[in-house]
Amino acid sequence: MKFGKMKPQRRNRLMIAGLLVVSVGTAVSLALKALNENINLYYSPAQIVQGEAPRNTLIRAGGMVVANSVNRSTTDLQVSFVVSDMGASEVMINYVGILPDLFREGQGVIARGVLNDQNVFIAEEVLAKHDETYMPPEILQTLAESKAKAEKNGTSL
Repeated sequence: MKFGKMKPQRRNRLMIAGLLVVSVGTAVSLALKALNENINLYYSPAQIVQGEAPRNTLIRAGGMVVANSVNRSTTDLQVSFVVSDMGASEVMINYVGILPDLFREGQGVIARGVLNDQNVFIAEEVLAKHDETYMPPEILQTLAESKAKAEKNGTSL
């Protein structure tokens, strides 16, 4: 069927339906793109060390703060510390800002930031667990996986 011989009412409805399909498709694709950009994927220290984490992309990383690894600057709010997934792998985190009140060595933390080319995680936000029994689900899963690997290899953590 040609558009020239189509009734004007039918042609108008077809054009409106076409515009509606194009508009909805554009809106859905823009919404999916925005959601995809806002997803912060979580990576354990083992995944970061193995090279699975993307470089220079906003991600989350976490683990247990290693004892005696916290270094605070005496002149500004710069702090660096090491997180581990129970000794399997360790990642250095650099952060400029005020750490949460519950931040301390031996506790679980999650940091949001980017991984640079030297495998140092540059955090823009650090979150600490908020009571004695809470542990972020990502860290619990990481610790369980590390424990399972250690038991499989015949070692203990």
